[in-house]
Amino acid sequence: MRDLAGGFGHLLAGQRWVFRHGRWLGFGLLPGLLALVLYTGALIGLGYGADDLTAWATPFADDWSAPWLGLFRGFLTALVFCLGLFVAVITFTAVTLLIGQPFYESLSEQVDRSVGGDAPESGLPLARELWISARDSIKVLVRVLLYGILLFALGFIPVVGQTVIPAIGFCVSGFFLTEELTAVALQRREVELKERLALLRGRRAMVLGFGVPLVLAFLVPLVAVFLMPGAVAGATLMVRELRGEDEEQADGDRDGAEGPDAAARQGYPGQPGHPEHPAPRQQSPHPGPYAAEPRYQAPQQNPYAQ
Repeated sequence: MRDLAGGFGHLLAGQRWVFRHGRWLGFGLLPGLLALVLYTGALIGLGYGADDLTAWATPFADDWSAPWLGLFRGFLTALVFCLGLFVAVITFTAVTLLIGQPFYESLSEQVDRSVGGDAPESGLPLARELWISARDSIKVLVRVLLYGILLFALGFIPVVGQTVIPAIGFCVSGFFLTEELTAVALQRREVELKERLALLRGRRAMVLGFGVPLVLAFLVPLVAVFLMPGAVAGATLMVRELRGEDEEQADGDRDGAEGPDAAARQGYPGQPGHPEHPAPRQQSPHPGPYAAEPRYQAPQQNPYAQ
């Protein structure tokens, strides 16, 4: 549960970060708006053509009597549209990141700097970075389609197909959506796709806590556009935790506090407070049984006494 809440916390922290840095939020809306126009047109086209696609894919049901034919094909049409929406949610992030690659990479670097850590840079030309991003996105899309086909087939199971399978679908969407978002920061750290997937699987609860709420939010029109910059910022913060970079930074700060500056604060040899010059021992008000007896001192006479 801690990881689940931690993932959601990173999502909120990323949104807070971009709202505190309004300039980054403003620039981040442009790639999302362009991608939204493209996907809206594609989903409208799918909505109009889903009936014809279902009828073409099920010729064996042409002779079925009413109402079974309508119910069967209506159910398949809804599944086809849900599958298209499922793919759209996943690929929307990849396409938006591809369109806004230079901006989102700069945003991720700024987030790293703002928390006081290093901001790794890939050092690759922009064309090379775009190629790597597109190649990895296609690999992820293939995995998503395989899961989508499997979930589509399981959707025919009575009761389970209408309850459990959609929940699993949201979890799968959340995982791969998080992979796309964390890729911005991990590619700058030269982490390959296979290593990225292994890293995310190791903290699956945190990944789902970050990705599933984002998937649900992305289902609302226009919300994905406004949340995209903050999602990249939050994914960068989560990458730092997944790789233990914040702990390493804290250890480095602690070592620095015990380094030369600490010696300067303690003083130099020969000065009180330095390890080589310990403070004098204080006489205990209750001496032990082996304490030395105080020496006898003769009383001194006052020289001005008459």
